[in-house]
Amino acid sequence: MTQRREFLKFLAASPLLTSYETFAQEVEETLGQRLTDPSEVINVFEMEAVAREKIPPAHFGYLSTGVDGDLTLRANRAGFSRFQIKPRRLVDVSQPDLSVNVLGTQAGSPIFICPVGSHGGFNAEAEIGVARAAAAKNHHMTLSTQSSTPIEAVADARGAPIWFQLYPTDRWENTVAMLQRAEAAGCTAVCLTIDLPAGRNTETQSILMREDMRTCSNCHTGQPKPIFEGLNMQGVGLNDPSLTWDVIGRIKEVTDMNVFIKGVEVGIDASLAVENGADGIWVSNHGARATETGRGTIECLPEIVNAINGRIPVIIDSGFRRGTDIYKALAMGASAVGIGRPYIWGLGAFGQAGVERVLDLLNRELLITMQGSGTPTITSIGPDYVLDAGHRVPRGRLGRELL
Repeated sequence: MTQRREFLKFLAASPLLTSYETFAQEVEETLGQRLTDPSEVINVFEMEAVAREKIPPAHFGYLSTGVDGDLTLRANRAGFSRFQIKPRRLVDVSQPDLSVNVLGTQAGSPIFICPVGSHGGFNAEAEIGVARAAAAKNHHMTLSTQSSTPIEAVADARGAPIWFQLYPTDRWENTVAMLQRAEAAGCTAVCLTIDLPAGRNTETQSILMREDMRTCSNCHTGQPKPIFEGLNMQGVGLNDPSLTWDVIGRIKEVTDMNVFIKGVEVGIDASLAVENGADGIWVSNHGARATETGRGTIECLPEIVNAINGRIPVIIDSGFRRGTDIYKALAMGASAVGIGRPYIWGLGAFGQAGVERVLDLLNRELLITMQGSGTPTITSIGPDYVLDAGHRVPRGRLGRELL
């Protein structure tokens, strides 16, 4: 712990990091006091600092990596500074309501739990702890194809229908089998991930793997994910680079679940998704783990909302760390906002209790923003409450609100 803090102090003082705002805030929070109880954590950045000390380096590298030089990872945060909130005053906000309904999925908050693979690599409670936290706080959950835990057990722990994130594989019969298993487990939607047709270059993960002295084969060899049980995965790829928009119709032929297309970043693709029968759009750059575009998802949202024009719901993820971030996306037309790394930080730091604390913190921040802006309900948040300044606002290096 002491050596790591000294190293972080050295990095924080380096002029090379003057524009690396995300890391700068993480440095500041990591240099704070060591927290031992989730109730002591005051924001998701502090939760990240606690998780960093508890999660093995290689696993933390998997969680924290972007692609190439992490330009898009930083853009996901910096993009929020381009948009400003326009609050209204003297509005009755005495009875705020955060509840949402997305294609029949009712939740107490628009903050949805994103699919993240291999929860077991961050805490022994794994997806069960996350599902129980989601149930306790009435948040909706989407489960990854790469879940450490069988989908049936997660659905049971959540106590309500969940959604299933699908890596389609390049063997259609395996894809169909996974869809049918998800539907049998009670899933009401499948979220087809389309942004990784050819893999990715995760350099930050590779760097952090060098710090991990454990033998990876001790826990990673010969253990396929539960969703693949009974399937022949010999030589099968998780993604199919030959897919085109007709895959939506093919999925609808074998399942009654709603179909979300996850990984849309431009308006024309959103239009094509609608034309081909998608029930929902999920704006995402995979947490900056797909293509190094240099563009944050919040910057992609306006053209996608315009292309959809209210025909189907739009969900967005990647880079959301504050209630104000979530508010801006809702004002710009998102139906819900997904979080990934923040709740995994909570899981890695304190298990289920940490996930609950992260949800509490973000809900509190969102509620404060809603009431402070004169919008007591999610449906009352609209385009009049946000302004596109047209450029990202530069911030100082070590302030508490660094992006």
